[in-house]
Amino acid sequence: MIKAVLFDLDGTLLNRDDSVKLFINRQYERLINFVGHIPKEQYMARFIELDQHGYVWKDKVYQQLVEELSIKEITWKELLKDYISEFKHSCVPFPNLTGMLEELKSNNLILGMITNGYGQFQTDNIMSLDIEKYFDVILVSEWEGLKKPDPRLFHRALEKLAVSPHESIFIGDHPLNDVKAAKNVGMKGIWKRNVHYTNVGADYIVDDLLDLNEVIRMINNDVCLIK
Repeated sequence: MIKAVLFDLDGTLLNRDDSVKLFINRQYERLINFVGHIPKEQYMARFIELDQHGYVWKDKVYQQLVEELSIKEITWKELLKDYISEFKHSCVPFPNLTGMLEELKSNNLILGMITNGYGQFQTDNIMSLDIEKYFDVILVSEWEGLKKPDPRLFHRALEKLAVSPHESIFIGDHPLNDVKAAKNVGMKGIWKRNVHYTNVGADYIVDDLLDLNEVIRMINNDVCLIK
């Protein structure tokens, strides 16, 4: 019987692709006096390309952006500072995020989150989505000294929630860091489908966050059938 549901953040609860597009558009407009010599479409497209779905930290992104696009009037450090302070204002949730969390809590499920990233930055984004109140445990890799797919991070979250792996599921967008890593510790690995990956090898796949409740029912029914 499933007692706990654990989540990734970026690409799972936070629509990172849409958030990045919104942020970088706003950054261009906000700093147009410094980057206005570059066409907006070029600035946005190159940032998104260099970002690689969030797996390249922005110090490297902005250093390369400044060099490639001949940005002279503002430094990469100032652009990075703007990213860190302003991104939280551009956080876009996936549809039905709050409704899904409300339903899970109403079914007496324990909720946790494990996210890679910098502690305060990720916390700011979680608070921007106004979802921190739903979670019993939130682990951010910087503050834990571990990052996914390290199994110790998953075990740490399970210990804090006082549940076993077979009583838990993990939902994420990354095939290795989320799905395979969760399965490796004995959890059910659920993939939040996206256009970036194929052949993920998940136990279940969801397209809409509300589908998760049906997945849990399916898993619990299987358990009952086995008994």
